[in-house]
Amino acid sequence: MKIGIIGAGFVGSTTAYTLAIKGLAREIVLVDINTDKANAEALDVIHAAAITSDSHVYCGDYENLDGANIVIITVDSQKALTDNRLVLLESNTKIMCEIVPKIVRNAPNCIIVIATNPVDVITKVVLDISKFPSNRVIGSGTVLDTARFRAMLSDYFNVSPHSIHAYVMGEHGSSSLVSWSTASIGGSNIDKYATETGRTLTQAFKNKTTQDVIDAGFKIYRGKRATYYGIASSLVQICEAIINDEKRTLTVSSLHKNIEGFHDICLSLPTVVSRRGAYGAVVPDLDVEELNELRHSAEVMDKAVKEAQNILKNKK
Repeated sequence: MKIGIIGAGFVGSTTAYTLAIKGLAREIVLVDINTDKANAEALDVIHAAAITSDSHVYCGDYENLDGANIVIITVDSQKALTDNRLVLLESNTKIMCEIVPKIVRNAPNCIIVIATNPVDVITKVVLDISKFPSNRVIGSGTVLDTARFRAMLSDYFNVSPHSIHAYVMGEHGSSSLVSWSTASIGGSNIDKYATETGRTLTQAFKNKTTQDVIDAGFKIYRGKRATYYGIASSLVQICEAIINDEKRTLTVSSLHKNIEGFHDICLSLPTVVSRRGAYGAVVPDLDVEELNELRHSAEVMDKAVKEAQNILKNKK
């Protein structure tokens, strides 16, 4: 298995490290305009991986993506993150115009996995530029948001997050939908589980947890000026599902032809991920309020996609 990573910053290098430590890829190539940094990161990862695996990690150029099964895009404009990821849209759309044709030229059969923000719109941008089938362009979406939600519920209920089924859907951003109505533990609806175990779930607690999930990335960024462990683990989880043909349901961002009346937008829903890529997305049985939230998120994405399409037209 060969994986290319575009961008050797915090997210790209941490992703390379995690892939190598887990032994998921025999060959990992880091591509970055700063070749000194990419070389240094590759060496550092090689030395760490030598303890647990035999992954070959090196700095390369786009030509070295030849034969890559997966190409992960982590590069961005390095603008300061605010409380709205959509402010990164114009600068990062222009970056995609530069790098995606090079990926397509050198790795025409790969699956592209995207972490660059605003990830849902950038996923659609990459899809439009690459002309790849929609199952082969996957955004990290709300995989990390979902993990954060489950971690918070795990802490509250003192239950392993692996035993909690709960999803964050829609935009990876301020309009995301944190779904309480579909959350469950041990097959029991979370409200019922809370009652049976003597852990009251007040509306105030739900509101606070919802906001904490949405704000988590910004809180981390304000403290250390970057976020990378969580998103790197999310990217590796997506890659693992592809590599091992797991057919695992993940809340990745992918193309949807019709979501609540909005067409050809990318956002996150529970979606099967396997060697084929991402497919078989479903809209869970949301309550009325959550369905309205999903509709709002789709509307936000629709407007952002139209803005991105204007940027792409002006680049031609």
